[in-house]
Amino acid sequence: MNEVLKKGFLLGIGAAVTSKEKLDQRLKALVDKNELSQDEARSVMQTYMDKGEMKKDEWSAKQYEQTQKMAKDLGLATKEDINELRARITELETKLGQNSEL
Repeated sequence: MNEVLKKGFLLGIGAAVTSKEKLDQRLKALVDKNELSQDEARSVMQTYMDKGEMKKDEWSAKQYEQTQKMAKDLGLATKEDINELRARITELETKLGQNSEL
């Protein structure tokens, strides 16, 4: 499963890089034809980059949710589960320590 996620991630990166390069070429052509100013081209590119960053954040959140769901479906303990168990162990050790002193 990990390999599938890795390939999907790499595919997405490849598509993003190709799209950015094509957009960059298209913006340069528009600037060369004086159909777009240099500042407007930068603004368009920044907007594109901002949207890409938002999508990356959305993808990361979805990836996290899917991983959590998969771990739950497989019966794996989450970090929260482990921390709760540690707290309970510490509490029980404290109680046992108090009882052994009596």
